[in-house]
Amino acid sequence: QVQLVESGGGLVQPGGSLRLSCAASGFTLALYAIGWFRQAPGKEREGVSCISSNGRSTYYADSVKGRFTISRDNTKNTMYLQMNSLKPEDTAVYYCNARFGSKNYWGQGTQVTVSS
Repeated sequence: QVQLVESGGGLVQPGGSLRLSCAASGFTLALYAIGWFRQAPGKEREGVSCISSNGRSTYYADSVKGRFTISRDNTKNTMYLQMNSLKPEDTAVYYCNARFGSKNYWGQGTQVTVSS
């Protein structure tokens, strides 16, 4: 069964850090381009960061550049999003995504709330 399971979300104060994880099962994550998206209340889902299957190409939204880092550990079939210097505007449900050809898989989402 194909699955992406996220973890690591929660409540954090402004300026704090969180590390999101997304564990893949039922397929080999190393073959897939992966990414993180987020959706805040009342807003459309937006791309946060992505990385190619070989790890050579990365993308970051302007709003997170210098603060977020995407990574992957193909030996663990897992992807990560390290989020530092968090801001209230980073509050959203975060989704992981894996794409390969016509295959496009999504995680269930994890809530990140940045508030004092």
